[in-house]
Amino acid sequence: MSTLSVHPVREVQTMISQIIGLIAGTLLCYLLFHVSQVLYRNLTSPLRHVVGPKNPSLVFGNFKDIGNDPHLTTKWRSEFGANFLFSGLFSISELHTSDLRAINHIVARAEIYQKAPSMLIDAEILLGKGILSVELDEHKRHRRALNPAFGVAQIRAVTEIFVEKAAQLRDIWARQAEQQNGAACVEVLSWLRRMTLDVIGQAGFNYQFDALENNGKSTELDEVFTKLSHSPQANTYAMFRLSQAIMPILRLVPGPGRNLVRAARNQMYIIGKQIVSKSKADIKAAEGEKSLVGKRDLLSTLLKSNLSTTIPETQRLNDIEVISEIPTFFFAGHETTSSATAWALYALSVNIAAQTKIREELLTMSTDNPTMDELNSLTYLEHVIRETMRVHAPVISTQRMAIKDDVLPLSKPYIDREGRAHDSLPIPKGQRIHIPILAINTDKEIWGEDATEFKNVLNNHVPERWEDIPASVSDIPGAWANLLTFFAGPHNCIGFRFSLVEMKALLFTLIRAFEFKQAIPMGGIGPFTAGLIQKPTVLGEGKGSGLPLIVKPYNIKL
Repeated sequence: MSTLSVHPVREVQTMISQIIGLIAGTLLCYLLFHVSQVLYRNLTSPLRHVVGPKNPSLVFGNFKDIGNDPHLTTKWRSEFGANFLFSGLFSISELHTSDLRAINHIVARAEIYQKAPSMLIDAEILLGKGILSVELDEHKRHRRALNPAFGVAQIRAVTEIFVEKAAQLRDIWARQAEQQNGAACVEVLSWLRRMTLDVIGQAGFNYQFDALENNGKSTELDEVFTKLSHSPQANTYAMFRLSQAIMPILRLVPGPGRNLVRAARNQMYIIGKQIVSKSKADIKAAEGEKSLVGKRDLLSTLLKSNLSTTIPETQRLNDIEVISEIPTFFFAGHETTSSATAWALYALSVNIAAQTKIREELLTMSTDNPTMDELNSLTYLEHVIRETMRVHAPVISTQRMAIKDDVLPLSKPYIDREGRAHDSLPIPKGQRIHIPILAINTDKEIWGEDATEFKNVLNNHVPERWEDIPASVSDIPGAWANLLTFFAGPHNCIGFRFSLVEMKALLFTLIRAFEFKQAIPMGGIGPFTAGLIQKPTVLGEGKGSGLPLIVKPYNIKL
């Protein structure tokens, strides 16, 4: 090669290096400017005298530590009290409060305490412009359109689908047990995720994923979700997504999990577009709303409500917005319910007495195909689900940000670094507030000294928890059962009835059919978190989420 041909190559390489250096320098300057703004805000905040853990990193704050241990804020609470400051990503100050008077104040003033822009953008990056990524009037409009799809009558109509899919899963596990000499070691979480994916497809959109009948193989969408939310890298992906939401310039950087997020969004959008197009074509072919009569899926109900002539045009959802709700249903209806059911089966595998008691109640029902009302009539099943949702709340925390200055009232005085007592805390505009759902559900001051225990069997004549709950739990604002699991106020989980009845159908069908025993020695199963959702995992393996259990058919001895 001649000298003349080498020089242009070197010039191009030099130019590329200069461009990369310029971009890296710009990002570094942007980062330093952002961090300096945050530090100045923290140093001048009226909350600067509030105690809390040390900040180990200007960039990561306490974020990594919290991600590695979902119970860490509970440990800090025992050290610092109900109110303390910790650092989020890029050292952004977050006020942790588990004071119930403060939380009631936050819930009651949704116009002041809203989701932070970064939370809305994070939801939009993954799910699109659905109900989880809008606030105020936009949120009310989305909620108004979705409410009919999640009413009691609609959940009653789709309960049969829950039971059908639960029976399908039961039969698969029965075949596995038969092939393994009567008892199988089953990774129950992955199978529950397939079942709930099938349910949200059929009951949600009249769409068949056939995840359970895919010869044990994951669907493409399920594979993407698994990598994104259940792999050992899931927390890193969540952290980078949130970083992009806080600092939009980072969206230009090809960071970890970016391709997975894009793949998940594309898959959900393609499926959603197909579903909505087909439903609208069916309506048009049948000349309007009448085609929806008798259809059970949530989308048909949503479209029927959305097309009603009684709803003003400005309050309806357009096609893009309807399509954007579908990824939200996929993610929220698929991940949280499967995780909660897995935790319930784990709790019952540890507490055999509770498992025996609930099976006895379930076997009193003569049918294998219970209705929603029949499932809701089973008292002990309700208690087991409440205790599961209390001790193993799938969503461990949430966050709000004050959009203007406010004062947060406290039920107990707060003692600052200088030893001064305060009956309230001044909240500056822009302050983020961390609401620890799991910690409040297991707070010993509210629930008693055994608050962290799964307590569901009579023991030495002490009533089980849900037969005699403390009066103090009535101060917890919540959509269901004096728990913060589904949050409260205008942002409570719109699909909580759907999730609870689906769980009941699963546990009803599976516990009547099988005995569940631990496959991992006691203490070997713990929480794995990705973002805000906790799932069970085998501790120490580093393989992401998963729950192996011994599943053996239950033989009734007459």
